[in-house]
Amino acid sequence: MKIALVVPHIFMNQDILPDVIFSPGYLAIDLADGLNNLGHDVTLFSPGKVNTIVNNITADLSLFEIELKARGDNYIDLLKKHPLLFINLSRQVQAEIVAKAFKMANADEFDIVHIYTNEEELGLVFADLCNKPVVFTHHEPFNFMAKYRSIMSKYKDRNFISISDSQRRSMPVGTNFIKTIYHGLKPDKFAPNLTPAGNYFAYFGRIIEPKGVHLAIQAAKAAGVELRIAGKHYTGYSKDKYWTDIIEPEINNGSIKYVGYIKNDDQKEEFLGNAKALLVPSTWEEPFGMVMIEAFACGTPVIGIKAGAIPEVIENDKTGVVVDNDDKVINNLAKAIKTIDLIDRKLCRETFEQKFTVERMCKEHLEAYYSLL
Repeated sequence: MKIALVVPHIFMNQDILPDVIFSPGYLAIDLADGLNNLGHDVTLFSPGKVNTIVNNITADLSLFEIELKARGDNYIDLLKKHPLLFINLSRQVQAEIVAKAFKMANADEFDIVHIYTNEEELGLVFADLCNKPVVFTHHEPFNFMAKYRSIMSKYKDRNFISISDSQRRSMPVGTNFIKTIYHGLKPDKFAPNLTPAGNYFAYFGRIIEPKGVHLAIQAAKAAGVELRIAGKHYTGYSKDKYWTDIIEPEINNGSIKYVGYIKNDDQKEEFLGNAKALLVPSTWEEPFGMVMIEAFACGTPVIGIKAGAIPEVIENDKTGVVVDNDDKVINNLAKAIKTIDLIDRKLCRETFEQKFTVERMCKEHLEAYYSLL
């Protein structure tokens, strides 16, 4: 099969990707490489070059780069200082990428086009101009930032792959979802740690209010345990004060520690693998949650709130604990913290190997593609 995998998000650029939290980018690379390893001809479209074994077609970033040079900024600086300009330049690049993929498909260079990231409303509008099947994957709830994405529900007849059953509930009844495919990781990406050296609980991810970092802190304090927080905070972005006003005052380098933004997989393996459990206290409709399967790969159980796809990923009392998101949520989390040693870390790793590998993810994508052909 000749597959066009289109990832038009501007973060899909090796000059940006290592400095941001953008799981869809790494998932797309793993999907492209995995499909190639299964014997298929894959072309990965991205704004900038990325590290992949497949053919990588990129956009013309010259106008973007002229703007950066004139201002003396890098991509992240421009995003912080001038977000509207950054978005406008990004969408020009995204439109170019989608148009190029559709044009090549119409010339019989591809059998199918898969538009794989958060800017797919551009592709939705023009999909009828492509004479090959087009399928879309979205990586947030479809109603998240609704003013920006309100157009999506108008195109519910397009072909969609959902990343969880929970995600489907954010689109209108009758949306053409052809398959739910959970994300996956390479089995050798993280080694399981069945005898963790640490006596701490972990939070790992973006430090924003919907992720519930403040709830993790309060629960750890209530349970009398150490919490280590790893992730990226957004001070300086759109006047975000969650870190400075809510989280930073709680950091005491004793029971509540901030260990910084971890980029390296070896450091992530050490941080997650040595934790007694990972806390995922998200209060929004989490569409999947990659960090949960990263923890399972390390043999680490997960404690999460009953929101979005969290109950789909965590098997309650088997790979972790799912608690109710009610007025006692902090007590619920604290109680789970105190009983987490009952979870078998070996079973967490085995569940990862059965349900959340890249090979399984790639094979299920092939099933979806063949159903459209």
